[in-house]
Amino acid sequence: MNRTFWNLLLVSPAILGLSSVMSAAAIAAEAPATAEANQLTTAQSSESKIAEIVGEIVAEPVAAAPAAPEKLALNSSVEAAQTPVVNEADTEKLASIEPETSQAALQTTLQTTGSDIELAAPSAPTSAAAATEPLAAAGTAESSPQASDLAVQISPTDTAGKIEVPAVASTPATTSATTPATKVEIAQTVPAGMGGPIVPVAPQALPAQPSGTMSQVTSVTQLSDVRPTDWAFQALQSLVERYSCIVGYPDGTYRGNRALTRYEFAAGVNACLDQITQLIGSTGNLVTKDDLAILQRLQEEFAAELATLRGRVDGLEARTAELEANQFSTTTKLAGEAIFAVSDTFGNGVGLHDDKTVTNFGYRVRLNLLTSFTGRDLLRTRLQAVNTARYDRATATGTNMARLAFDGDEGSQVTLDELYYRFPVGRAATVFVGPKGLDLDEIADPVTPFNSTGTGSISRFGVRNPAVFRGPQGAGASLTFNLGSLRATAGYLAGDSDAPNPADGRGVFNGSFSALGQIGFFSRPFDLAFTYTRKYSRDGDVNLMGGVGSALANRPFLRERIVSNPQTGLPEPRPYDQPATASDNFGVQVNFKPSRRFQIGGWYGYTKAEQLRGGKNDATIENAAITLALADFGRQGNLLGFVFGVPPKVTESDVARDRNTSYHLEGFYRFQVNDFISVTPGVYVIMNPEHNDANKDIWVGLLRTTFSF
Repeated sequence: MNRTFWNLLLVSPAILGLSSVMSAAAIAAEAPATAEANQLTTAQSSESKIAEIVGEIVAEPVAAAPAAPEKLALNSSVEAAQTPVVNEADTEKLASIEPETSQAALQTTLQTTGSDIELAAPSAPTSAAAATEPLAAAGTAESSPQASDLAVQISPTDTAGKIEVPAVASTPATTSATTPATKVEIAQTVPAGMGGPIVPVAPQALPAQPSGTMSQVTSVTQLSDVRPTDWAFQALQSLVERYSCIVGYPDGTYRGNRALTRYEFAAGVNACLDQITQLIGSTGNLVTKDDLAILQRLQEEFAAELATLRGRVDGLEARTAELEANQFSTTTKLAGEAIFAVSDTFGNGVGLHDDKTVTNFGYRVRLNLLTSFTGRDLLRTRLQAVNTARYDRATATGTNMARLAFDGDEGSQVTLDELYYRFPVGRAATVFVGPKGLDLDEIADPVTPFNSTGTGSISRFGVRNPAVFRGPQGAGASLTFNLGSLRATAGYLAGDSDAPNPADGRGVFNGSFSALGQIGFFSRPFDLAFTYTRKYSRDGDVNLMGGVGSALANRPFLRERIVSNPQTGLPEPRPYDQPATASDNFGVQVNFKPSRRFQIGGWYGYTKAEQLRGGKNDATIENAAITLALADFGRQGNLLGFVFGVPPKVTESDVARDRNTSYHLEGFYRFQVNDFISVTPGVYVIMNPEHNDANKDIWVGLLRTTFSF
């Protein structure tokens, strides 16, 4: 054991906490000096984004009806003042007006139609739900990563720094339905937040600034910051009260005294041009010469803004087309995780006279290809390379109890680690099916906040209940019914190595397998699940607890074979015999969540094993644990976790049993550096390893850095 590493590991939480305090103080000191610069930058950025959105509206021909009634909404129909009638001949001339109509062209239209206009009875223009969809500014958007072992759930991205834009409405003459007005939000920055699974939720993403929904404006007097003496008042009154083509902010203001209102107002002008052009080209809807004059004046005032927006939209459309042409896939996303691990043990290993380990530096890399064909299904393909210390080896500590949560010594080979497909059946059922890497804790909920090997518990025992969630697994199927707070799961998984093997005693049904059933109650403050797993392990492939607990708990009927030497005729021991074993495993898991930042729970596992060949022996195996999770401890996104328990132990057996009791005590602190990086120092101690008080305690120290992308 390297004592220098051990000392650094013990003081690392204090160093991380001190760094957070110093960083916060530095940021606070710099804030006053940079406040004015930030305001100017925000204003410039917002102006450019608004320009891009409005430019999309301007770039489209007004004569064409909007195709996607998504974001912008119309006001309800309002009564119109008495208006002159436009005859059919003049209607055809006016219908040809495009949104880019110049001042000269609009003046020509007025002169052409002016001599033939007659007065008509009052009538109300018809409002509808068709509207154009704004194009979000994407100048500085960054790609976001996605999820880890839990359904991560990835994943959800919060957007910081949003600017509200008044929605604009357009009214096709042939429709009478009214769509409620909604707000339009443009993100100044898009720091997509992913991060690992934060207990109980992932809070590291920055919260969006609150903003109310758009409210419908039926009278220009509701826009409180527009004065009757302003030149725009008459234009707004004509546009809003006659044609319902502008919607204000939820506080009843138009905010015309801000720099952005020229672009906001330009959006309204374009929308009204679009709406009035459609009214001119329809039957039974009337437009006055005065309204055309108002539009001409507004076009003159905002000619520069409209021209600028058109150029910016052209550039944005070109960039969007390039991204679509070069994207990796329309159905698949890449989510990855990389772990750097520095670890060591302190204390003599089982059967050893001194400490055989040294400080080591390992890693694990996972690349997940997440494919969805319908938006509700998921095809998961995972590639993995891992080379991390295996402390259960005889050259290390000699016991499974010291294993890390993510250990493996596959020699840095990239292998296919997972391949399965998940899809819904109806509204309440979900099916998993896969030939590789489909695990028991994926088809059923382990009911623990520490199930992630990359961001949860640092020990193999502390991750989940080994009695029901470890065993033969990898290939098979499951069905889960979600009935509100109740959830029921049934699944069958064959061993990874046996499922594709056609030899006798192998395959899906003749080799090692696990059959699971679970009934769980999941609510906001309390989760409870009862799980049963039937396991069968063929000859030579017995590992009941999945490499957790004592050696006897994993192979309760292990024995030496005494055979006769064919040359000497004398009896001699041969390699250990692993007779086929079946077991009934029962587990109860509970997690109490009185608040988002505090969770306390645990599990109990009971196993009844039976020897199937070479005897009729029975064995009883038990394990239990208590977990405590403190989320956002010291900083948002951090996690302080503790695990205390008894690893799997043979309490009764016809062959051999564990005489004493081992205890597992674990503590770790995950420091969330940002949405993508976390640093976790942790320590756990095994008292009386292998349930033998003659063995000295084993300490394991770990510094885990997890990169999620």
